[in-house]
Amino acid sequence: MITVVPPPAPARLTGVEPFYRTIIGVARTLFAAQGLKFTITGAENIPATGGAVIAINHTGYMDFTYAGIPARVTKRYIRFMAKKEVFDHKISGPMMRAMKHIPVDRGDAGESYRLAVEALRAGQLVGVFPEETISRSFELKAFRSGAARMANEAGVPVVPMVIWGSQRVWTKGHPKRLGRTNTPITIEVGAPIQPFEPAAEMTAQLHATMEEMLHRVQDGYTHEAGAYWVPRRLGGSAPTLEEATALDEAAAAERRARKARERAAREGAAGSGNDDAGGDRGTSAQ
Repeated sequence: MITVVPPPAPARLTGVEPFYRTIIGVARTLFAAQGLKFTITGAENIPATGGAVIAINHTGYMDFTYAGIPARVTKRYIRFMAKKEVFDHKISGPMMRAMKHIPVDRGDAGESYRLAVEALRAGQLVGVFPEETISRSFELKAFRSGAARMANEAGVPVVPMVIWGSQRVWTKGHPKRLGRTNTPITIEVGAPIQPFEPAAEMTAQLHATMEEMLHRVQDGYTHEAGAYWVPRRLGGSAPTLEEATALDEAAAAERRARKARERAAREGAAGSGNDDAGGDRGTSAQ
Protein backbone atom coordinates (compact mmCIF):
# COMPACT_ATOMS: atom_id res chain seq x y z
CA MET A 1 0.00 0.00 0.00
CA ILE A 2 1.33 3.43 -0.95
CA THR A 3 -0.15 6.55 0.62
CA VAL A 4 0.91 9.91 -0.78
CA VAL A 5 0.23 12.89 1.48
CA PRO A 6 -0.85 15.49 0.43
CA PRO A 7 -2.10 14.74 -3.10
CA PRO A 8 0.24 16.53 -5.52
CA ALA A 9 -0.83 18.57 -8.51
CA PRO A 10 -1.08 16.68 -11.81
CA ALA A 11 2.34 16.17 -13.36
CA ARG A 12 3.56 16.07 -16.93
CA LEU A 13 5.00 13.00 -18.57
CA THR A 14 8.70 13.62 -19.19
CA GLY A 15 9.64 10.44 -20.98
CA VAL A 16 8.51 6.87 -21.46
CA GLU A 17 11.00 4.12 -20.64
CA PRO A 18 9.33 0.72 -21.02
CA PHE A 19 12.05 -1.35 -19.32
CA TYR A 20 12.46 0.94 -16.29
CA ARG A 21 8.68 1.25 -16.00
CA THR A 22 8.34 -2.55 -16.11
CA ILE A 23 10.94 -2.99 -13.38
CA ILE A 24 9.08 -0.49 -11.21
CA GLY A 25 5.87 -2.42 -11.80
CA VAL A 26 7.54 -5.67 -10.76
CA ALA A 27 9.02 -4.00 -7.68
CA ARG A 28 5.63 -2.62 -6.63
CA THR A 29 4.11 -6.08 -6.97
CA LEU A 30 6.83 -7.46 -4.70
CA PHE A 31 6.30 -4.64 -2.19
CA ALA A 32 2.59 -5.44 -2.12
CA ALA A 33 3.36 -9.14 -1.56
CA GLN A 34 5.57 -8.15 1.36
CA GLY A 35 2.78 -6.03 2.79
CA LEU A 36 5.00 -2.94 2.87
CA LYS A 37 3.03 0.17 3.82
CA PHE A 38 4.48 3.36 2.34
CA THR A 39 3.60 6.84 3.55
CA ILE A 40 5.05 9.52 1.29
CA THR A 41 5.03 13.28 1.85
CA GLY A 42 6.52 16.07 -0.23
CA ALA A 43 6.70 14.15 -3.52
CA GLU A 44 5.68 17.35 -5.30
CA ASN A 45 9.12 18.75 -4.39
CA ILE A 46 10.70 16.57 -7.05
CA PRO A 47 10.88 18.74 -10.20
CA ALA A 48 8.56 17.65 -12.99
CA THR A 49 11.24 18.64 -15.52
CA GLY A 50 14.94 19.43 -15.49
CA GLY A 51 17.92 18.04 -13.66
CA ALA A 52 18.25 17.64 -9.90
CA VAL A 53 20.37 15.73 -7.43
CA ILE A 54 18.23 13.52 -5.16
CA ALA A 55 20.14 13.14 -1.87
CA ILE A 56 18.98 10.17 0.22
CA ASN A 57 19.89 8.85 3.66
CA HIS A 58 21.14 5.27 3.74
CA THR A 59 19.99 2.73 6.33
CA GLY A 60 19.28 -0.40 4.27
CA TYR A 61 20.11 -2.30 1.11
CA MET A 62 16.67 -1.64 -0.41
CA ASP A 63 16.84 2.16 -0.11
CA PHE A 64 17.38 2.81 -3.81
CA THR A 65 14.29 0.78 -4.74
CA TYR A 66 12.11 2.73 -2.30
CA ALA A 67 13.62 6.12 -3.20
CA GLY A 68 12.35 5.84 -6.76
CA ILE A 69 8.68 5.70 -5.68
CA PRO A 70 8.13 9.44 -4.96
CA ALA A 71 9.67 10.36 -8.32
CA ARG A 72 6.88 8.53 -10.12
CA VAL A 73 4.36 11.04 -8.74
CA THR A 74 5.91 13.57 -11.12
CA LYS A 75 6.45 10.84 -13.74
CA ARG A 76 10.24 10.91 -13.36
CA TYR A 77 12.97 8.26 -13.20
CA ILE A 78 16.04 8.50 -10.98
CA ARG A 79 19.49 7.51 -12.27
CA PHE A 80 21.22 6.10 -9.21
CA MET A 81 24.96 6.11 -8.68
CA ALA A 82 25.86 2.53 -7.74
CA LYS A 83 29.11 0.66 -7.26
CA LYS A 84 30.70 -0.75 -10.40
CA GLU A 85 30.49 -4.35 -9.16
CA VAL A 86 26.70 -4.26 -9.62
CA PHE A 87 27.22 -3.37 -13.29
CA ASP A 88 29.76 -6.16 -13.71
CA HIS A 89 27.25 -8.83 -12.67
CA LYS A 90 25.88 -10.87 -15.59
CA ILE A 91 22.25 -10.38 -14.48
CA SER A 92 22.09 -7.01 -12.74
CA GLY A 93 24.62 -5.34 -15.07
CA PRO A 94 22.47 -5.26 -18.23
CA MET A 95 19.47 -4.15 -16.15
CA MET A 96 21.37 -1.28 -14.53
CA ARG A 97 22.66 -0.09 -17.89
CA ALA A 98 19.20 -0.34 -19.47
CA MET A 99 17.85 1.93 -16.71
CA LYS A 100 20.75 4.36 -17.31
CA HIS A 101 22.10 4.17 -13.77
CA ILE A 102 25.65 5.43 -13.22
CA PRO A 103 28.53 3.07 -12.29
CA VAL A 104 30.87 4.21 -9.52
CA ASP A 105 34.41 2.85 -9.64
CA ARG A 106 36.07 3.82 -6.37
CA GLY A 107 39.40 3.53 -8.15
CA ASP A 108 38.29 6.15 -10.69
CA ALA A 109 35.67 8.31 -8.96
CA GLY A 110 36.30 11.15 -11.40
CA GLU A 111 34.66 9.30 -14.27
CA SER A 112 31.45 8.57 -12.34
CA TYR A 113 31.33 12.21 -11.22
CA ARG A 114 31.69 13.36 -14.84
CA LEU A 115 28.89 11.03 -15.96
CA ALA A 116 26.62 12.30 -13.16
CA VAL A 117 27.19 15.95 -14.07
CA GLU A 118 26.57 15.12 -17.72
CA ALA A 119 23.26 13.44 -16.83
CA LEU A 120 22.19 16.39 -14.69
CA ARG A 121 22.94 18.86 -17.48
CA ALA A 122 20.84 16.66 -19.78
CA GLY A 123 17.89 17.16 -17.42
CA GLN A 124 18.07 13.87 -15.53
CA LEU A 125 17.47 13.16 -11.83
CA VAL A 126 20.58 11.64 -10.24
CA GLY A 127 20.22 9.77 -6.95
CA VAL A 128 23.12 9.84 -4.49
CA PHE A 129 23.72 8.67 -0.94
CA PRO A 130 25.87 11.42 0.64
CA GLU A 131 26.81 9.08 3.52
CA GLU A 132 28.27 6.77 0.85
CA THR A 133 27.62 3.59 2.87
CA ILE A 134 24.84 2.26 5.12
CA SER A 135 24.65 3.88 8.55
CA ARG A 136 24.85 1.10 11.15
CA SER A 137 23.60 3.54 13.82
CA PHE A 138 20.63 4.62 11.63
CA GLU A 139 21.61 8.21 12.42
CA LEU A 140 22.98 10.47 9.68
CA LYS A 141 26.70 9.96 9.17
CA ALA A 142 29.03 12.67 7.90
CA PHE A 143 28.27 13.64 4.29
CA ARG A 144 30.59 13.60 1.31
CA SER A 145 30.53 16.83 -0.68
CA GLY A 146 29.88 15.20 -4.07
CA ALA A 147 26.16 16.02 -4.16
CA ALA A 148 26.81 19.72 -3.60
CA ARG A 149 29.74 19.85 -6.01
CA MET A 150 27.88 18.21 -8.88
CA ALA A 151 24.81 20.39 -8.24
CA ASN A 152 26.97 23.51 -8.47
CA GLU A 153 28.77 22.32 -11.58
CA ALA A 154 25.55 21.36 -13.37
CA GLY A 155 23.55 24.35 -12.04
CA VAL A 156 20.75 22.22 -10.58
CA PRO A 157 19.13 21.95 -7.12
CA VAL A 158 19.59 19.21 -4.54
CA VAL A 159 16.36 17.62 -3.34
CA PRO A 160 16.69 16.04 0.14
CA MET A 161 14.90 12.76 0.79
CA VAL A 162 14.76 10.65 3.96
CA ILE A 163 13.55 7.06 4.23
CA TRP A 164 12.68 5.44 7.54
CA GLY A 165 11.81 1.79 8.12
CA SER A 166 13.81 0.23 5.28
CA GLN A 167 16.43 -0.98 7.78
CA ARG A 168 13.79 -3.38 9.11
CA VAL A 169 13.65 -5.14 5.72
CA TRP A 170 17.38 -5.63 5.08
CA THR A 171 20.36 -3.84 6.56
CA LYS A 172 24.04 -4.40 7.21
CA GLY A 173 24.86 -7.05 9.79
CA HIS A 174 21.33 -8.44 10.15
CA PRO A 175 19.28 -11.11 8.33
CA LYS A 176 17.11 -9.96 5.45
CA ARG A 177 13.34 -10.02 6.01
CA LEU A 178 11.92 -10.22 2.49
CA GLY A 179 8.75 -12.14 3.33
CA ARG A 180 5.38 -10.66 4.25
CA THR A 181 6.33 -8.42 7.16
CA ASN A 182 3.77 -5.59 6.78
CA THR A 183 6.55 -3.14 7.55
CA PRO A 184 5.63 0.55 7.50
CA ILE A 185 8.09 2.70 5.54
CA THR A 186 7.95 6.48 5.62
CA ILE A 187 9.49 8.68 2.94
CA GLU A 188 9.69 12.47 3.15
CA VAL A 189 10.91 14.67 0.30
CA GLY A 190 12.07 18.15 1.23
CA ALA A 191 12.10 21.43 -0.66
CA PRO A 192 14.88 21.78 -3.27
CA ILE A 193 18.07 23.46 -2.11
CA GLN A 194 19.44 25.73 -4.83
CA PRO A 195 23.18 25.35 -5.50
CA PHE A 196 25.62 27.72 -3.83
CA GLU A 197 29.30 27.89 -3.02
CA PRO A 198 31.32 26.84 -1.18
CA ALA A 199 30.30 23.21 -1.51
CA ALA A 200 31.27 22.52 2.10
CA GLU A 201 28.68 25.01 3.36
CA MET A 202 26.01 23.64 1.03
CA THR A 203 26.83 20.13 2.27
CA ALA A 204 26.47 21.29 5.87
CA GLN A 205 23.06 22.82 5.08
CA LEU A 206 21.97 19.63 3.34
CA HIS A 207 23.01 17.54 6.35
CA ALA A 208 21.19 19.83 8.79
CA THR A 209 18.04 19.80 6.63
CA MET A 210 18.02 16.03 6.29
CA GLU A 211 18.68 15.51 9.98
CA GLU A 212 15.67 17.70 10.83
CA MET A 213 13.56 15.76 8.33
CA LEU A 214 14.74 12.41 9.70
CA HIS A 215 13.93 13.35 13.29
CA ARG A 216 10.48 14.55 12.22
CA VAL A 217 9.79 11.26 10.43
CA GLN A 218 11.07 9.27 13.41
CA ASP A 219 8.80 11.21 15.76
CA GLY A 220 5.78 9.95 13.83
CA TYR A 221 6.94 6.32 13.73
CA THR A 222 6.31 3.57 16.30
CA HIS A 223 9.57 2.13 17.59
CA GLU A 224 10.13 -1.12 19.45
CA ALA A 225 12.17 -0.70 22.63
CA GLY A 226 15.52 -2.48 22.41
CA ALA A 227 15.11 -3.44 18.74
CA TYR A 228 18.25 -3.66 16.60
CA TRP A 229 16.73 -1.34 13.96
CA VAL A 230 16.02 1.47 16.44
CA PRO A 231 18.74 4.08 17.15
CA ARG A 232 20.15 4.12 20.67
CA ARG A 233 18.84 7.68 21.02
CA LEU A 234 15.29 6.35 20.62
CA GLY A 235 15.67 3.43 23.02
CA GLY A 236 16.93 0.81 20.58
CA SER A 237 20.02 -1.39 20.59
CA ALA A 238 21.69 -0.06 17.43
CA PRO A 239 25.26 1.12 17.95
CA THR A 240 25.80 4.80 18.62
CA LEU A 241 27.11 6.94 15.78
CA GLU A 242 30.59 6.83 17.37
CA GLU A 243 30.49 3.05 17.76
CA ALA A 244 29.23 2.64 14.21
CA THR A 245 32.03 4.85 12.89
CA ALA A 246 34.60 2.65 14.65
CA LEU A 247 33.03 -0.46 13.08
CA ASP A 248 33.12 1.18 9.63
CA GLU A 249 36.77 2.14 10.04
CA ALA A 250 37.72 -1.39 11.12
CA ALA A 251 35.85 -2.87 8.14
CA ALA A 252 37.54 -0.41 5.74
CA ALA A 253 40.97 -1.28 7.16
CA GLU A 254 40.26 -4.98 6.65
CA ARG A 255 39.18 -4.35 3.03
CA ARG A 256 42.37 -2.42 2.36
CA ALA A 257 44.47 -5.19 3.90
CA ARG A 258 42.65 -7.87 1.89
CA LYS A 259 43.13 -5.95 -1.36
CA ALA A 260 46.82 -5.50 -0.54
CA ARG A 261 47.17 -9.26 0.01
CA GLU A 262 45.35 -10.01 -3.25
CA ARG A 263 47.52 -7.52 -5.14
CA ALA A 264 50.69 -9.01 -3.68
CA ALA A 265 49.53 -12.51 -4.62
CA ARG A 266 48.83 -11.43 -8.21
CA GLU A 267 52.18 -9.70 -8.52
CA GLY A 268 53.89 -12.73 -7.04
CA ALA A 269 52.18 -15.03 -9.54
CA ALA A 270 53.11 -12.71 -12.42
CA GLY A 271 56.72 -12.60 -11.26
CA SER A 272 56.85 -16.37 -11.01
CA GLY A 273 55.47 -16.67 -14.54
CA ASN A 274 58.15 -14.33 -15.87
CA ASP A 275 60.87 -16.31 -14.12
CA ASP A 276 59.59 -19.55 -15.65
CA ALA A 277 59.48 -17.99 -19.11
CA GLY A 278 63.00 -16.67 -18.70
CA GLY A 279 64.22 -20.12 -17.67
CA ASP A 280 62.60 -21.72 -20.70
CA ARG A 281 64.22 -19.22 -23.02
CA GLY A 282 67.61 -19.87 -21.45
CA THR A 283 67.29 -23.62 -21.93
CA SER A 284 66.27 -23.38 -25.58
CA ALA A 285 69.16 -21.02 -26.36
CA GLN A 286 71.80 -23.48 -25.20
